[in-house]
Amino acid sequence: MRKTQIITAGLVGVGLLGTIGCNSGEQIRKVEQEVGDLKLQVFKLRTEMEGLNKNSEAERAASVEARTLDRRFQADLQETLRQLQESTRVLNNRIGDSARTGRISSTPSRPAQDVAPQAPMGDEEKAYGAAILDYNRGNYAIAAESLELFLKGNPSSVKRPDALFFLGLAHYNQKAFDKAQRTFEQILKEHSSSVQFLPSKLKRAQCLLKQGLKPAAVKAFKEIIDGFQGTPEARTAQQEMADLGF
Repeated sequence: MRKTQIITAGLVGVGLLGTIGCNSGEQIRKVEQEVGDLKLQVFKLRTEMEGLNKNSEAERAASVEARTLDRRFQADLQETLRQLQESTRVLNNRIGDSARTGRISSTPSRPAQDVAPQAPMGDEEKAYGAAILDYNRGNYAIAAESLELFLKGNPSSVKRPDALFFLGLAHYNQKAFDKAQRTFEQILKEHSSSVQFLPSKLKRAQCLLKQGLKPAAVKAFKEIIDGFQGTPEARTAQQEMADLGF
């Protein structure tokens, strides 16, 4: 509608030029002014159209970014759930250990006071449990310090792979990605048969990505996807690759 008005105004202006001929300088100036107004309207219309085009492009970019953020959220959610499952597994192991050290006799006639008491928790178990408790509470700096002390004081502990893994996560959650990477690599080198091997492999790749080492991160993600198909870590690695445009 607006275009039609502008075109109509232009035709009128041209018609006036044709009809008035050279009647008077005042009429010519009037027509020139109308033509100038017409040019101004055309300029405004062109500016509005360019603005609409820019808004449209911005909306498309925002839509793409929203989809990328949604994929990232899903990947982070899967990783958080995996960490929660790992914490639950550790706690269940502790409960199982306590139950094995304090079994209740199945003899019905045995008095309650004859039930064997549970063995007291050792210093190693207490130190590890306290560090994991701090981690689960989000006290990552305290947890990292406690886990480092635990590892130094208990170099041959069966919980060493778990302690290293949670130490790496504590560094990762503090955005100390270089420290986290070294910790996960230590698990890969020293505890290849541990249940923490594959999760550490994934976290190492994510540490590389966080540090801006994209080629190395892509290579690490591909190793997980090709070598451990069907695992949660492989699915997370695939999502990371999709976010990177692969």
